[in-house]
Amino acid sequence: MPVLSDAELAKIPEPAALDVIPRHVARYLDLMGLAGKSPAKVIGCDAILPDKPGFDVEFITRGSLTNASISIDHSVVLMPMRGHWKLSWDGGSSTLNPGDTCLLPAGHAHTLQPSMTGEASLYRVISNDDAAGPTWTGR
Repeated sequence: MPVLSDAELAKIPEPAALDVIPRHVARYLDLMGLAGKSPAKVIGCDAILPDKPGFDVEFITRGSLTNASISIDHSVVLMPMRGHWKLSWDGGSSTLNPGDTCLLPAGHAHTLQPSMTGEASLYRVISNDDAAGPTWTGR
């Protein structure tokens, strides 16, 4: 693609920060605050970043989860950002570290808890039944 000329660039509207940030940016420290007592919905139909990409993204902190075992009807990907997390299931456990990616099959009963003191956060990506496609702009 050729580089646009100054005249061509001048014809393209430049969005204001207020038009972009509320629906297109989710800042880490804001997510930390929003996920204090339950997972924060980051990407999804009714999330901070409204979209229907075929999956939902949640942000989880130390206070977002209980010690109860959970089982989700769809496959789940866990991606730790800060801290170390203990993932336990019937018959085993593993420690997840920042930079790790973990796939849990649909219906896999498990518990997830920080395994150390201090800041702990991770993203949980949950597949859903939405058809993936172009970015959804409705709310």
